[in-house]
Amino acid sequence: MPTSTTTPELVKVHPLVLLSVTDHFFRAARNTKKRVVGVLLGQVVDNVVNVANSYALPFEEDEKDSSVWFLDHNYHEAMYDMFKKVNAKEKMIGWYHTGPKLRPSDLEINELFKRYVPNPVLVIVDVRPKDIGLPTDAYFAVDEIHDDGTATTKTFNHIPSSIEAEEAEEIGVEHLLRDIKDNAVGTLSSQITDQLDSLKGLQQRLEEIGDYLVKVVNGELPVNHQIIYNLQDVFNLLPNLTAPETVKSFAVATNDELLVIYLSSLARAVIALHNLIENKLSNREEEDKKETDGGGDGKSKDKEKEKDKDAKESKEGKDGMEAKEEKGDKGKEKK
Repeated sequence: MPTSTTTPELVKVHPLVLLSVTDHFFRAARNTKKRVVGVLLGQVVDNVVNVANSYALPFEEDEKDSSVWFLDHNYHEAMYDMFKKVNAKEKMIGWYHTGPKLRPSDLEINELFKRYVPNPVLVIVDVRPKDIGLPTDAYFAVDEIHDDGTATTKTFNHIPSSIEAEEAEEIGVEHLLRDIKDNAVGTLSSQITDQLDSLKGLQQRLEEIGDYLVKVVNGELPVNHQIIYNLQDVFNLLPNLTAPETVKSFAVATNDELLVIYLSSLARAVIALHNLIENKLSNREEEDKKETDGGGDGKSKDKEKEKDKDAKESKEGKDGMEAKEEKGDKGKEKK
C-alpha cells in the first residue's frame, strides 16, 4: 500500500524537453545500450507538474553491475546556477533517463536528487519507441507499507503523463515536421491512419490488462486493489449493449451514416453519367463538323474542275474558229 504526502496527479511534458532528451541520447549513447540522465526544470501548480525545460548531466554506470554508477554533482550545480540566472521561474522538479524501463539503481539515484528537491519526479523518455503511444512514463517515489507488518520500502508509483505545448512551441514543431510530413498523403488517409494507431494502442493496453489478470489468478503477482478498482470503474463506464435504447441509438446512427454514403454514391453516379453524355455529344459535334468541312471542300474542288473544263473547251472552240477562218482566207487568195 503506497503512501505519499503529495503525489502529483499529472505530469505535462513539453516538446522542447523531448527534443533535448533525444539530442542528448544521440550525441552521448547512440548505437549503444547505455542510457543518459539529465535534470528536469519547470513548475508544480495545483498538484500538476509542468516540465518545460531540461539539461543533460554526465552519467556513467557499470553495464554488468547496475549498482555501480557515477553522476557529476559539480556539473549539475554549476548548470543549475546558470539556468536560474536565465529563468528564475523554472525550478528543479526532477530528473529523466532514457530507460526505456525502470532499473534497480533508479531508487538510489532518486535519493541523490532529493538533496536538491524534496520530491523529485522521474520521467522515462523512450527515444526509440516500438509500441504505439506516448514515449514518456512518469514515476514518483513513495513509501510502500506492507500488510504483513514488515518495514516500509521505497517504490515508484506510476503517474499519468501527457505531451502539451505552448503556441510558440507548436509553431516550432510544425516547422520541424514539414520535412517529415508527406504532402502527397491526403487528410482522409491521415485520419484513418491515426484511428488505426489509436485502435492498435487500445489493443495493446487490453492485452496488458489481460496478462496482468491471468498472472494474478495464477498467483504469479499479488493482488493490487487499486488496479482492480480502476478496472471496475472502466467496466462500469462501458455501455449496456443489450438495452433497447442503446440498440436504437446505435441503429439510428448507423442508418444516418449509411444514408450519407448512399446519397454520395447516387450523386457520384449521376455526375459520371452526365460527364459520359457530355463526352458523347461533344464527340458527335466534332464528327459532324469534320464531315461538313470535308463536303464543302469536295464541292469547291468539283466547281474548280468544271470551270477549268469549260475554260479549256472555250479555248479549243476559239482555236478551231481561228483555224477555219485562216483556211477560208487562203481559199479566197487562190481564187
